[in-house]
Amino acid sequence: MKKTFGMLLACLFGLAPLASLASDMAERIKPCEACHGNQGRAGPDGYYPRLAGKPAGYLYNQMQNFSQDRRHYTMMRRMMAPLSPQYQREMADYFASLQIPYLPPSLKNTAPSSAQMARGKQLALLGDPASDLPACNTCHGKNLMGSQTNVPSLLGLPSAYLGAQLSAWTLGERTTVAPDCMSDIAKHLSADDAAAVTGWLAAQTVPSKSTSNKPNRAPENLRCGSAPELHGALK
Repeated sequence: MKKTFGMLLACLFGLAPLASLASDMAERIKPCEACHGNQGRAGPDGYYPRLAGKPAGYLYNQMQNFSQDRRHYTMMRRMMAPLSPQYQREMADYFASLQIPYLPPSLKNTAPSSAQMARGKQLALLGDPASDLPACNTCHGKNLMGSQTNVPSLLGLPSAYLGAQLSAWTLGERTTVAPDCMSDIAKHLSADDAAAVTGWLAAQTVPSKSTSNKPNRAPENLRCGSAPELHGALK
């Protein structure tokens, strides 16, 4: 653990870029494991998300977003900035290849009410056309486990993390290449709806066959720059 912590500090303060570490992938990802858990299973505090099994394109895009200041978190930006795109892609491919079982959902003091659960389920699976909100499974896959190659799963994540990401999209602290559909969607969500959908998603058990799948057909007016398989080539 001391070795991992020392490597993490070195990366953060520019003493030893990640790219200078051993070429063996198990060594490369040790700084990631300091926050994201063993093999990227997720951090124990619920804030640092799971990396294992996420679509490689999505993971690579997020590394690029941190590197290019479209996503703001100082620790990640400092760790990603020295790495070449090829190096980042190799790491993304590695994490995507790790098919590790998920833990059951933990709802410590955050269990939604029955009304919140019903509303959250509606938003996740059906959307709300009156509020111009597409269903989450429109892009994130029929089972909400992501759609290859660039859209992540929404299950197996705590509500606090999901809520923080929605807030980041709303406030412009998290962006992606244009057209940025998640920013538009987040800005249409009320605080109550955001709490309902994140609470419902966090309460779901990850299906045993937890692989990514194809998205549903997206509405014609929904175009996402991070999802080329939905809306054309990534810009």
